[in-house]
Amino acid sequence: MESVVHFKDLGLTDYEPIYRAMQRFTEERDENTADELWFTEHKPVFTQGQAGKAEHVLAPGDIPVVQTDRGGQVTYHGPGQITGYLLFDIERLGINVRELVSGIERACVSTLAHYGIHGEPRADAPGVYVGGAKIASLGLRVKKGMSYHGLALNVDMDLLPFQMINPCGLTGVAMTHMAAFVPDVRLSEVQDVLREALASEYGVALSMSGSQDVGTG
Repeated sequence: MESVVHFKDLGLTDYEPIYRAMQRFTEERDENTADELWFTEHKPVFTQGQAGKAEHVLAPGDIPVVQTDRGGQVTYHGPGQITGYLLFDIERLGINVRELVSGIERACVSTLAHYGIHGEPRADAPGVYVGGAKIASLGLRVKKGMSYHGLALNVDMDLLPFQMINPCGLTGVAMTHMAAFVPDVRLSEVQDVLREALASEYGVALSMSGSQDVGTG
């Protein structure tokens, strides 16, 4: 029997309330709690992972920098980017952390291929790249077998803020987005494709019903 994952489209959100809601959900869940998948567009924010180094934040200007407990280094979130949060009991799904990461990468590659874009992962740097430019970033935390945080896929966004940092601690790596290859790409449609690609990768059924609130108040 397929596991059921509750999907929530949170729309445009501030980062910190969603981050705290992820932590709270993970802390309070038990072995009977259904997994959830959240999609959102964040208002402009730089997030710094546990391995983050201050020197990779070059000139943030008036964009806030938020310290988080995910893996990885600094990245940017903003409108026009799908940020996906995978709140999974990976032990119950029968996968390990490497398989969780690989599944995200494959789902992003499959989503890009749907639009005729050839993306591929890199063995030395998590994420998905198109012609050497990074188009999707990954950053996860697994606590007692429960995952949170996830992925960021650049669809049609302002890429300038990426020049204010060394994205994911990488120097000399350009960032790109799907709109560079598909000018009329629509984020809402990409969300549908990515959502189904993730469900296929992990062999789960998505439940689209229920409240989209995550209790951020």
